[in-house]
Amino acid sequence: MPYDPDSTAVVVVDMQNGFCHPDGSLYAPASEAVVDTVASLVEGAHEAGARVVYTRDVHPPEQFDGTHYYDEFDRWGEHVLEGSWEACLVDALDVHAADHVVEKHTYDAFHETELDGWLSARGIDDLLICGTLANVCVLYTAGSAGLRDYRPVLVTDAIGYLDETDHEYAVDHADWLFGETTTADAVEFLPTC
Repeated sequence: MPYDPDSTAVVVVDMQNGFCHPDGSLYAPASEAVVDTVASLVEGAHEAGARVVYTRDVHPPEQFDGTHYYDEFDRWGEHVLEGSWEACLVDALDVHAADHVVEKHTYDAFHETELDGWLSARGIDDLLICGTLANVCVLYTAGSAGLRDYRPVLVTDAIGYLDETDHEYAVDHADWLFGETTTADAVEFLPTC
């Protein structure tokens, strides 16, 4: 089923140097491997007139100082620090002036960000979600979208991961519980008049 470009956004989750470049501290080869597919999906959205949103996982160095329970740096090590090369989007992505970039400080791109308001102000209902990592930021963002009554559609061949089983889990879980799945070559937009 073609997507209406007026009510659809491509959401590119965390395609940053820290995750997608071999010099990144949380580099995942499968994330680098989907860069071209993500770029192609974004290009198609731009051509169709659909919105494009990029999320950037960004951490101030002191973010987890004094935390009671969850310290992401304990789990993953320091990564994508604010102002660092790691926090930048990969060069292969063509970010247009009209695209929206969301800085987030946790897995869920809706948590304490302006994303929900930005999407709803533009009449966006359907989200084509791609990026990295499958079972972390992609899954949490998609689940949060579904809970906010957006239609999250995971573009399965445009999602990076650390381990293939993580990808399978995320896709299966999303498809079963709150969203849908598709592939990049199956994404079509309705023509605009």
